[in-house]
Amino acid sequence: MKTIKYLMMGALMIGFSTQANAQDGTSADVAAVKQMISSKPADFDKQMKNYYKKNKKNVANLLAFAKAFYAAKDTANARTFANYTLAASKNKNAEAFIMLGDIQALGDNGGEAASYYTQARYADPKNPEAYFKYANVYRKISPSEAISVLEELRAQRPDVAVDAIAGRIYYLANDFEKALEYYNKADMTKMEDSDLSDYAMSAFFKQQNQKSLEIAQYGLTRKPRSAAFNRLAFFNSTDLKEYDQALKYADALFNQSDSAKFSYFDYTYYGNAYNGAKQSDKAIEMYEKALAQPDMDNKDKRAGIIEQITEAYLNKDDFDNAIKYHKEYIATLEKPTANDLAKLGQLHTQKAGTLEGDAQKEELKNADVAYEDLQNRYENAIEYATFMRARVNSYQDPDQKLGLALPFYQKLEEMIAPKETKDKADNARLIEAYRYMISYYYVAKDDKAKATEFAHKLLKIDPENDIAKQVLGVK
Repeated sequence: MKTIKYLMMGALMIGFSTQANAQDGTSADVAAVKQMISSKPADFDKQMKNYYKKNKKNVANLLAFAKAFYAAKDTANARTFANYTLAASKNKNAEAFIMLGDIQALGDNGGEAASYYTQARYADPKNPEAYFKYANVYRKISPSEAISVLEELRAQRPDVAVDAIAGRIYYLANDFEKALEYYNKADMTKMEDSDLSDYAMSAFFKQQNQKSLEIAQYGLTRKPRSAAFNRLAFFNSTDLKEYDQALKYADALFNQSDSAKFSYFDYTYYGNAYNGAKQSDKAIEMYEKALAQPDMDNKDKRAGIIEQITEAYLNKDDFDNAIKYHKEYIATLEKPTANDLAKLGQLHTQKAGTLEGDAQKEELKNADVAYEDLQNRYENAIEYATFMRARVNSYQDPDQKLGLALPFYQKLEEMIAPKETKDKADNARLIEAYRYMISYYYVAKDDKAKATEFAHKLLKIDPENDIAKQVLGVK
């Protein structure tokens, strides 16, 4: 009879308990609170007090409320409900401690954050997130401390890829070399997809393109529609000059990847791949799209892509557009380099080589103007600019009747001849200058004495020069 009595009492208690629990919060309360956080009704505080009273012993719901507030960036209420969660769980809820740590971390209070993450580890020694976040706080202060905590995790959870987490720590700290060191120790097949992506990205940043490509390709065996893995396979293939393969991955990224968002960088690489595959028109199309992207937000980025367009037009031997875009490139830069200015002169000279007559001379004049600009802007480029001006003026005056190049070759001699030591480039330029001046004085001016003077100078630096020997009658 006693046993039956207790069984009946138990049944009654279950009935009462069920009824009481029905009042102690439901899953519908979580949905309702999330809606309230979104809509912010006028009596929000009052309603939340009621939901707290109703759920004050429901650990799961209290934690869900805290998470909802945290997601809405309401850290004050998130903190309050995380503490309610701890009270209801008698300080045994690791997720609540982690949230409190996260809130402190947001406020740049690393010490307090680390303290909460430590309490989370005590509450649940097998929760990897607590170890990871503690290590993340310490990654800048003491990487060794961060790694030692991860070693504790290795003892608690041999199934967790600790080396991969260590790699993640260093990846987030932008120490890609260290990230690679730890990622290389980890079993790639056991990594989370996010770590696998960061592993491939670390290798990409360290210009280990083949390795990065192989990691990305493995990632694609797991997630063929992953934008991250298709993007990395695409970038690395482009850098490895595997352009046909790169274009296949580009198609997968742009047309077959889930949740892919595109930046100017993606379109730039697409242009590079098309350029490498000698599909210049498509390359130009992609570069133009890159320039139109919202994240195309500074002059240096813009200038770099404009110069890629220049190269694409050069691949087509379209010098008019190449010159047009290179000028735009120079105008976009805060301060173009000497090489940038020199290239404009080279482009005009190349274009001149495709022309004849007056059109050619006009283009050579444009080249001269470009080199004059270089000369005026960069003192250390004066010698080179003078040399190139001498050349383009000699091209304008091939029979030397006008002596257009003479003042530039004379200036070149003045700059180079006094040098105590001369390199091969110095001697080559002097030889060219003396040859011009010999020819000019001997042929155009019929001044044998002057020609002889320069022939002697030429023989000193080039004893076997045939032109000098002829002028001097030397065999």
